[in-house]
Amino acid sequence: MTVRNWSSLFFLVLLTAPLAAAEIYMARVTYVTDGDTVWVRPEDGSATRKLRLQGIDAPEICQPGGADARAALRTLVLARRVQVRVRARDDYGRGLAQVRFGSNDVAAMLVRGGHAWSYRWRSKPGQYAVEEAHARQARLGLFAADQPELPDAFRKRHGPCDKVKP
Repeated sequence: MTVRNWSSLFFLVLLTAPLAAAEIYMARVTYVTDGDTVWVRPEDGSATRKLRLQGIDAPEICQPGGADARAALRTLVLARRVQVRVRARDDYGRGLAQVRFGSNDVAAMLVRGGHAWSYRWRSKPGQYAVEEAHARQARLGLFAADQPELPDAFRKRHGPCDKVKP
């Protein structure tokens, strides 16, 4: 393996490795990209950070329900002061974070409202399975459809949103 390959491998491991301890800080949400991604400005004055809400998977922005998921997340957190708890980084370098305002877990609220799925890992239903079951039973948001398509399946069929024709 060449030095370049080793350094690339090291960088990839660094990005996807769990943080030694959770990084917790207060911030203000400055932008909502989609139904599970926000930008925050930490109160300590450090640089704006891009975060992925941990434990959920919202529809792609070009997928049915994607615009509604983004609108729901905007309504919940845009311009609000939130508590951020980052425990790891994803493949794109975003902090995987639990975001709360007051006593409210933002990801749980999105799933409960039918705007996202509880993120599944192998055969496990994810940490928001109870909220998803509630939304499915009430046929809220995404779950009003008989067979809502998971974002991963949507991407496999259509490719990234910039490739999807309206």
